[in-house]
Amino acid sequence: MGTISAYSASAAGAQLEKIEYDPGELASDQVEIDVVACGLCHSDLSMIENEWGFARYPLVAGHEVVGRISKLGTGVTHLEEGQMVGVGWLSQSCLTCAQCSQGSHHHCRKARPTIVGRYGGFADKVRAQAAWAIPLPDGLDPKAVGPLFCGGITVFAPMLDYGLLPIHKVAVIGIGGLGHLALKFAKAWGCEVTAFTSSADKTDELKELGAHYVVNSKDNDAIAALKGRFDMIISTVNVNLPWFNYMAALAPRGKLVQVGIVTEPMPIHSMSLVAGQKSVGGSDTGSPSTIATMLEFCARHTIEPQVEYFEMSDINDAIARLKSGKARYRIVLTN
Repeated sequence: MGTISAYSASAAGAQLEKIEYDPGELASDQVEIDVVACGLCHSDLSMIENEWGFARYPLVAGHEVVGRISKLGTGVTHLEEGQMVGVGWLSQSCLTCAQCSQGSHHHCRKARPTIVGRYGGFADKVRAQAAWAIPLPDGLDPKAVGPLFCGGITVFAPMLDYGLLPIHKVAVIGIGGLGHLALKFAKAWGCEVTAFTSSADKTDELKELGAHYVVNSKDNDAIAALKGRFDMIISTVNVNLPWFNYMAALAPRGKLVQVGIVTEPMPIHSMSLVAGQKSVGGSDTGSPSTIATMLEFCARHTIEPQVEYFEMSDINDAIARLKSGKARYRIVLTN
């Protein structure tokens, strides 16, 4: 039985160190993947630093994995050795419960995150249930697309689930690792796209990414001037904002969809919901079929994340870059 080399945090906030571990026998419904590249997501940092309180150490993070299948479990029939696949935040579900049967595998009560209670993709190999190893369509660069499996699906799924139409006007709050992909998706969807950003120096760049309009998110008067405009607003930020202004910017039956983790209660007055039959919702990740749909959409429209590359062996430098907040817009580690 071969060992797997990985980069592990021994305690909360610790520098990552190289380890080797024995993964044991490959389960019949699993595949083993030789990691080509793995995105570095802020959720990895949150787990390494135990911001959410449920990290277990030693911890091998990495949940935006792309690689080549090197081993198949005895029960896997729909994948092949040598096939290029990706694995995101989740890597297992029961496949038989009501949620799985209805296509919402990511809401399965027995779903297992890739980096919670198991070792993830900051390694030379990783394992996952075959149902969650999603084949890459032709035309996508395996080294670039890892962030689609977390950041990408986080903003793609609500567009699908909340009924975004090509005739709609959509706004994105916060143009970082998630927001820049939301701009690309919404533009390719056929929507009129507005970017809300606190960085005025990004205007030209955001228009290249897909925004038709760019609005200063610190300018409450500018936001107020957009009253009744948007069919959907996707918020990627993790702080409270003047939600009254954004709710007012929604058109009747408009939707504010929160995908960033705001740790404090969001103060939204009931009148903001009642007047105009508006709604506030959230979105986490997506099912295997939704991830596959996103990948096909990306291949069709030539959409890839904007990334900075680091060697896997330079993982601590990559984490420092992520902490600096200067990465534009995602970081990918390559083997």
